[in-house]
Amino acid sequence: MALPKEPRQKMINLMYLVLTALLALNVSVEILNAFKTVNSSLEKTNGVVYNSTQTYMASLFSLTQKDETKEKANIWYPFALKAKNLSDSAYNNIQDLKDSLLRATDFNPAKNGDSTYKDDDIEAAQRIIVEKGAGKKLLSMLTTYKTQILGIDTAIKKEIGGPSFPLDLNPPKSKNKGNKTWEAAYFTMTPTVAALTILSKFQNDIRTTENKVVEFCHKQVGQVENRFNQFKPIVEQSATYVMNGEQIDITAGLGAFNSAKKPSVTIDGQAQQINDSGFVRKTFTATGVGSHSVNVVVSYTDQDGIPRSIPRTITYVVGQPTGLSISADDVEVLYVDLENHISINAGVGAEKVHVSSDNGIIKNGERPGVYIAEPAKASVPANITINVDGKGRQVKTFKVRTVPDPIAMVGISKGGRMRVNEFKAQFGVAAVLENFIFQGVKFHVTGYTLVCTGAGFPQLKFADVQGDSFDPVRATMVEQARPGTTVTIDNIRASGPGGSRLLPPIVFNLF
Repeated sequence: MALPKEPRQKMINLMYLVLTALLALNVSVEILNAFKTVNSSLEKTNGVVYNSTQTYMASLFSLTQKDETKEKANIWYPFALKAKNLSDSAYNNIQDLKDSLLRATDFNPAKNGDSTYKDDDIEAAQRIIVEKGAGKKLLSMLTTYKTQILGIDTAIKKEIGGPSFPLDLNPPKSKNKGNKTWEAAYFTMTPTVAALTILSKFQNDIRTTENKVVEFCHKQVGQVENRFNQFKPIVEQSATYVMNGEQIDITAGLGAFNSAKKPSVTIDGQAQQINDSGFVRKTFTATGVGSHSVNVVVSYTDQDGIPRSIPRTITYVVGQPTGLSISADDVEVLYVDLENHISINAGVGAEKVHVSSDNGIIKNGERPGVYIAEPAKASVPANITINVDGKGRQVKTFKVRTVPDPIAMVGISKGGRMRVNEFKAQFGVAAVLENFIFQGVKFHVTGYTLVCTGAGFPQLKFADVQGDSFDPVRATMVEQARPGTTVTIDNIRASGPGGSRLLPPIVFNLF
């Protein structure tokens, strides 16, 4: 085809060629957003794993102070501390490289007032990591880190070495024959957001390695000791106003306790039997019109071996048969987005009773004397007022709470170590309300992001799943897992009272 002779047509053709080249280089917004999601997930997971390691370290240090464990703890604590120091250094080196990438792509919060950068820049990573040698330094640093970790102790090397070692330094498979080096295979013509995600993956491998070493060191000494620094007695009563002959329930216990050292509780001087949850539940019949009080004492031994006792006095009023009584049928408080059943006994016909609330609405229930309260605002008390035929009036104040967030679980586990075959046998992800006494309230998982790294996944692999089942990714990800795989379940969406909620991520180290 002959070239056009007119200058204007030549210019049009040249602009067309430039546009075509730009389109060829352009990375789709969907892919960039996917990398952003995975990178955010990895960074949050790194925080979760780091907090777990900190718990192990604090517990292991406390074991060095106890006569019965300090001999073993003084052997294994230095090993754990060395692994932590090596990991912190390696993690921070990678963070410095990430910061360099961001600065090279116009990341400047002081100037721009935000955290934006050119996420689709495909030159910065290649220039800094491939061409200027940062990639070779990165590989050398990671190789040295792996050698030093496995060299801490032979027992540690036996425990986490081999194929299950979280840090895989094999280069990814590349169709470009020109990518002959490790750093070229990872970072040639890679958008900045993708390069940051790869670096976050290596940081995740480091945190996972650190966690496994520290956990192993702790197991050589004893179980994890979680120290509580606040103790609060929980003393509740089912009602403050009752009729003569009606029953009152008293629940008493300690807000933080060890099942091996349960608190003791006395009610009016009489010792009570503690249940497995660390609480006492005592029911008695109210007698005698007027005001009454019950003395409750919660005694416990704190973690320093010091015995302590906290007294509480609860009061209630026994009314005349023509008086009013009000109690919550479902729970001791009212919950937003739930139908809270309230029973009212006024000693007269329901047509003569008028009930109102200053927080939300209250309506008639399924039978006379039963009402349904639906508060509108949490953390604002609900004052429920009862008027009886204009002759009697009572106001009862209820606390108002939101339904707590459920906990994401796979099977019966909230994360941590799990056998690979046990993980593969699970249906999917569930949202469970733990220790919530309101019956029949449920949440359902509507979607989540599954991220697999480590053994079996030399390159990070992720998928956004709709629903709660593993089935959409069972063949492509779940069944490929093996000992040494780290599975992160993030961006967990659950639907329940009040709408949709985003749950914290959970992490599984398969073995």
